[in-house]
Amino acid sequence: MAGGGFASTSGDVNFEAKITYTVIISCIMAATGGLMFGYDIGISGGVTSMPSFLQHFFPDVYKKIQEHGVDSNYCKYDNQTLQLFTSSLYLAALVATMFASSVTRKLGRKHTMLIAGIFFIVGTVLNSVVNSLSLLILGRLLLGCGVGFANQAVPVFLSEIAPTRIRGALNILFQLNITIGILIANIVNYFTAQIKGGYGWRISLALAGVPALMLTLGSLLVHDTPNSLIERGLEDEGKIVLKKIRGVENVEPEFQEILKASKTAKMVKNPFKNLIKRHNRPPLIMAVMLQIFQQFTGINAIMFYAPVLFRTLGFKSEASLYSAVITGAVNVLSTLVSVYFVDKVGRRILLLEACVQMFVSQVVIGMVLGMKVQDHSESLNTGFAVLVVVMVCTFVSSFAWSWGPLGWLIPSETFPLEARSAGQSVTVFMNMLFTFIIAQGFLSMMCHFKFGIFFFFSAWVLVMSLFTIFLVPETKNIPIEEMTEKVWRNHWFWKSFMED
Repeated sequence: MAGGGFASTSGDVNFEAKITYTVIISCIMAATGGLMFGYDIGISGGVTSMPSFLQHFFPDVYKKIQEHGVDSNYCKYDNQTLQLFTSSLYLAALVATMFASSVTRKLGRKHTMLIAGIFFIVGTVLNSVVNSLSLLILGRLLLGCGVGFANQAVPVFLSEIAPTRIRGALNILFQLNITIGILIANIVNYFTAQIKGGYGWRISLALAGVPALMLTLGSLLVHDTPNSLIERGLEDEGKIVLKKIRGVENVEPEFQEILKASKTAKMVKNPFKNLIKRHNRPPLIMAVMLQIFQQFTGINAIMFYAPVLFRTLGFKSEASLYSAVITGAVNVLSTLVSVYFVDKVGRRILLLEACVQMFVSQVVIGMVLGMKVQDHSESLNTGFAVLVVVMVCTFVSSFAWSWGPLGWLIPSETFPLEARSAGQSVTVFMNMLFTFIIAQGFLSMMCHFKFGIFFFFSAWVLVMSLFTIFLVPETKNIPIEEMTEKVWRNHWFWKSFMED
């Protein structure tokens, strides 16, 4: 059953398509992979600020927090093993994504999401019952494998199943669910931290099982994408699914376009070797740089360690968790802005506006901390504390409607089919690599840079702005199989990479 209709265009051919309930429900189910990812991001920062968790697994850090006037406020959480608890997930995701590309091509997007869900469930069970640090980190490594497979399959699934005119909005469901997962994790941490008996952190970690089950069940219920089915030789089934998700009988033009792209893809024996060919370098370079820039905005430093950051600034434990809930809520609401505007104003406008907003907010935060938070000062006064929270929310909001969702959307829609799985694998690999670097290094960087850490990230925002102005093309309303002809061949710089 359809909920509305339009015709999307590819070249001179009209692709009939309605916004069907099948597409909407499939995308919502698939995007729960983002919910799981977001919950893992948000939960780690919360439990690492809980005294009972630190006392159980990181007694040295707990001891430093209890001592006043000994260590710098900026250095109380500077512990490589504590950072490994957070970053180990991304290290595992980095490794897993190397295998996820071939799995996605051979087994399809649907089964790759199922594998991710199983990894999530096993990792969650292990994390919630362990008593040793080594098993705790093993659980995080299993969760990371789930992240690697989910982040490989879900964005491609969403891009391929969505009609062209709402592809951006549906793809951003993945990022929206990441932000919802972070918010839920922050709320859960706020309440579990108040549980007497010191076991609240176990509940926080165990509740990750809810989105894990949602992804697993969802992957069993959805259809694989027509692109994936046709690519694997299941052409009749692919055509049936295409009719079902488009809500029309006349899918022949789009079917032939996918079939043509699939035949080209099958000629490629080594997708990764093909990926570095000259005509594939523009989307490859774009994917790599967007992931680097996304992490060097500093967003994950803030989202991983928001409670820890606020405690460093002098907030009490409960207040720091409450402030993290506020930033998580802003994150969700701002991502909804992107869902609404991405297919109306386009990708470039959102990226550039956010650069201005992120730069200003980071500079203000750095200046306030430089003036008011010294190595052994106990707290900010109320006015400056509120200003810091407002600026963090300003920063988070701008990221959430721009570099957050678009960092995933643009790579997933710009690679040709023959390089799409390999390209998405490189995208996830680079994202996890630099996420790992930031997660493993942020607390140590904050100890050494102090308030200068925010000036460090703001300098990167300037570089991102220039990259966007000169090199990021607009992909709004361009059919996914027409990116080469309509985007790369018409760009002032990238067209020189295109072969005749």
